Amino acid sequence: MGRRGGRLQDKVAIVTGSGSVGPGWGNGKAMSVLFAREGARIVGVDIDADAATATQQIIADEGGNAIVVVADVTRSADVERLVAAALEAYGRIDILVNNVGIAVVGGPAELDEADWDRVMATNIRSAYLTCHHVLPVMVRQRCGAIVNNASVAVLGWAGVNYGAYAASKGAMVAMTRTMAIRHAADGIRANCVLPGLMNTPLVHAALTRVYGEEGDIANLIRTRDAQCPLGHMGDAWDTAYAALYLASDEAKYVTATELLVDGGLSARFA
Repeated sequence: MGRRGGRLQDKVAIVTGSGSVGPGWGNGKAMSVLFAREGARIVGVDIDADAATATQQIIADEGGNAIVVVADVTRSADVERLVAAALEAYGRIDILVNNVGIAVVGGPAELDEADWDRVMATNIRSAYLTCHHVLPVMVRQRCGAIVNNASVAVLGWAGVNYGAYAASKGAMVAMTRTMAIRHAADGIRANCVLPGLMNTPLVHAALTRVYGEEGDIANLIRTRDAQCPLGHMGDAWDTAYAALYLASDEAKYVTATELLVDGGLSARFA
């Protein structure tokens, strides 16, 4: 698939977690490539330089425009630096996608303080920091779209003890809603994508032991597919297309909301 262009033509998009933790397509990688195919100029951010550069190379090979910023988005100085790099390269920031996250199994009873704090720092502190540094730019521009990648886990039990993970993503949803109302008059929209059970390299890396022997990806896929009403997990492109809609002008009257991408899974929570 090459560049099509149009839906995000000439917009500047920061995508955190733009690399992939393993072979295949993670959410941030798919978002970055899809946004570039739709005409956006990408600021790909990742703590892993090689992973971010691999995504940038795909975009370049398709005729797109992307830069890489290697940063730890749980550190304010790194986020300040990446925003400065985006402005130096492109002069503005139209879209911010907060996609950095880790999936750690366990809740208050199982996790020690260090693991709990690590989940919160990675999943919600990072989103706070990027919004903290990007919002003043969008306020000056009088426009912008923020898309935060949360999770269906905020709505109920998704088959795994995701206590800390769900708490961090629930905080992201609450922050997004209040931020959207606070900045609506500034021309800024903010929304969340809520993916369900997804088949991505991050899931493979984090959860195989939950579904059997460590590294038994086939059993993980088989078990999680069976949990989904549609009979199979979603993939990174499902998340990416939802984020594309929310980032685009097609969603100009959509803010402070959550877009479920879960194959009907959450309908079973009631």
